[in-house]
Amino acid sequence: MKYIFTLFSFLALYYISTTQNATLSGTVTDFKTKETLVGVNIIINTTKGVTTNENGFYTIELEPGDYSVDFKFIGYGEQKKKIKLKANEKLVLNVKMEDESKLLDEVVVSAGRFEQKLSDVTVSMEVIKATMIENTNTQNIETVVQQVPGVMIMDEQASIRGGSSYSYGAGSRVLMLVDDLPMIAGASGDVKWNFAPVENIEQIEVIKGASSALYGSSALNGVINVRTKFPKITPETKLIFSSGIYGDPKRTYAKPWGNVQPIFTGTQFFHSHMFGNFDLVVGGNVYADNGYRQGDNEQRARLNFNTRWRSKKVEGLTYGLNCNYMKWDGSKFFLWENGDTGIYKINGSYDHKFFNARMNVDPYITYYTPSGYRHSLRTRFFRTENGNSTQQSSDDNFYFGEYQFQRQFNNELTWTSGLTGTFIESFAEIYGSKKHYGASGAIYTQADKKYKKLSVSLGARWETFRLEDEQANSQPVCRAGINYEIFDKTNIRASFGQGFRYPAIAEKYIQTSVSAINLFPNDTLKPEKGWSAELGIKRSFKLSNWMAYFDVAGFWTEYRDMIEFSFGYHFPYQATFYPPDTVFKYIGFKAYNISNAQITGIDVSVAGHGELFGLPTSLMAGYTYTNPIDLNIKEEDKDLTTSRSRILKYRFYHSAKFDFDITWKDITIGFSANYFSAIINIDKVFEDSLRFPNGNPIIYNGQPMYILPGLKEYRDKNNTGKVTFDARIGVDLTKNSRLSLVVRNVLNEEYMIRPGDIQPPRTFALQYMLKL
Repeated sequence: MKYIFTLFSFLALYYISTTQNATLSGTVTDFKTKETLVGVNIIINTTKGVTTNENGFYTIELEPGDYSVDFKFIGYGEQKKKIKLKANEKLVLNVKMEDESKLLDEVVVSAGRFEQKLSDVTVSMEVIKATMIENTNTQNIETVVQQVPGVMIMDEQASIRGGSSYSYGAGSRVLMLVDDLPMIAGASGDVKWNFAPVENIEQIEVIKGASSALYGSSALNGVINVRTKFPKITPETKLIFSSGIYGDPKRTYAKPWGNVQPIFTGTQFFHSHMFGNFDLVVGGNVYADNGYRQGDNEQRARLNFNTRWRSKKVEGLTYGLNCNYMKWDGSKFFLWENGDTGIYKINGSYDHKFFNARMNVDPYITYYTPSGYRHSLRTRFFRTENGNSTQQSSDDNFYFGEYQFQRQFNNELTWTSGLTGTFIESFAEIYGSKKHYGASGAIYTQADKKYKKLSVSLGARWETFRLEDEQANSQPVCRAGINYEIFDKTNIRASFGQGFRYPAIAEKYIQTSVSAINLFPNDTLKPEKGWSAELGIKRSFKLSNWMAYFDVAGFWTEYRDMIEFSFGYHFPYQATFYPPDTVFKYIGFKAYNISNAQITGIDVSVAGHGELFGLPTSLMAGYTYTNPIDLNIKEEDKDLTTSRSRILKYRFYHSAKFDFDITWKDITIGFSANYFSAIINIDKVFEDSLRFPNGNPIIYNGQPMYILPGLKEYRDKNNTGKVTFDARIGVDLTKNSRLSLVVRNVLNEEYMIRPGDIQPPRTFALQYMLKL
């Protein structure tokens, strides 16, 4: 009887306590379309959570008390609500969420691996929206990333604030991500820009400065993160057709074609759809370019899809598979014939045809526990097949996995920790026709705390890396940042971050030649490391309904054991005299840990979007000054450069970017400008003839031998810095279709970025976009 009474009392107390619970429920809709949103995360006091169902409805039982309720959904601005629940109360809380592009404080994820306002981050960041990509007829994201203030891409090698020089196809100090996963080739460690799904981009986030604490090796100079789209309630279909021609260059006598202008054409498609608890995004791109230079053309086709399942049985569980595949072939221009009539003609000693394939497969799973913890496992298999006609083929596989744990506490503290692992395998003729292996593992943690007007970020990472049978090399790094709102909409920030980069397989083992240029391996390369610090201020402001910010930052970066390719003689034996054929065989470039370097400067940017006096307007502009110096260059090494100075090679002092568009009724007009000053310093061998170790020129067929004939004369005349302008106009034919004309290099300037690489003359492109 005693036990029955105890059981009855327990059940009665349980019944009383549950009947006193309150119920919170409601529907979440899109502010503009009024449609319900599926999969919105509703987080209660950062410890409990629920998601909206296929009807946009949510419900959860809670004990009486005060609560903070956060509504979060990708692509929408976060909403915070304060509520007080009484016993047995049934509170209905309906929420309308607004597209984040309409908000003054844009939402970014790259700075801390969680959603936060751009004004709160502790580092310099820029954001490229999808509309800018569409309006500029972008076929390769390299084109639009080049428009970001402080970013320079030289023959596919990205540099942020002067952090990198020219090193074609080997290594990168800027880490390229697609949805937080690395998108760099395993063996060469370089970025494959045209592989990014340009037809399926929500926005691109660019972090300026060392970011290795969160992202590891290759993030020494910064991060470029491409965030793709997920479906919304209304299915979306987009088709883009474009075709264009190259105009005659300013010096018409130098054009390598006859009376028929070379053309380029492209087609993109995109479709997103929500099928109950299943999300699907499919995209593709076909592009062909005859090229404006002799022996320089390409054809490529790409197909990709993203999927996401939201489990009905397990609340908070999502999983999916993303995939991207591309075939790419053509021929590559590398060295010109001469610096006058042959600037668009290929050097006869270089005939490079390629036929490549790339593929990534990305399974992932994410789980939000009832207590508000987030567990994420993301993986990537990235395969690159590089075939060509010059016996320089390579195949490599890149395997990546990351487990991440994140908890957001109710005192506005976010703790993020994780484990990563990478394995690389490569077989290439240019790496000695043998298999090479590399592997790395890392653990990281970061805490981000917001207290009233103050945001603080602290992080650390330990990573170990190993190539072949070499001894593993380990590297700890840390970062810290602070952001404080000193006045309304005015924030100051300071940050410090360490970075590192392990040498790529290509840098250590490459052994090949490109026309007259020989490349040699260096298996003694060590990792390069460094740090960057900055002090900045960001001021947000509003004119009419146009929302913008103005940002100024001073930065200081230093590198130790910086890896760069240097020109020299690499004889396998010592002698007092070398015959000409031996000299020619062993003269060329080799990667070295050259020195310690320092880069200081200032970065100014302004960006805005919205309606300016009733007209939709967007702006992104900026100016960057850098002073890149070699801290301990030797006198004999100065003789190998054109300026014989301490200035690091292939850098600019000044660069400025500007992009602006405005819409009146059904017409949108846009305008872009780019300025970069003269390249300060390059390898002297590109201007001089090839020489014996004693300084005498190497003679072939009675003439001195040059890698780039006529470059010195060309640079003496033209290395003065250039301003280029682009223009565009688009007309809305209907509510869902637009016809645009895009003109690049309006003034038909003749200019080059890296030596011997003359950029395109004026081009004209028509684009038709249809949205269903």
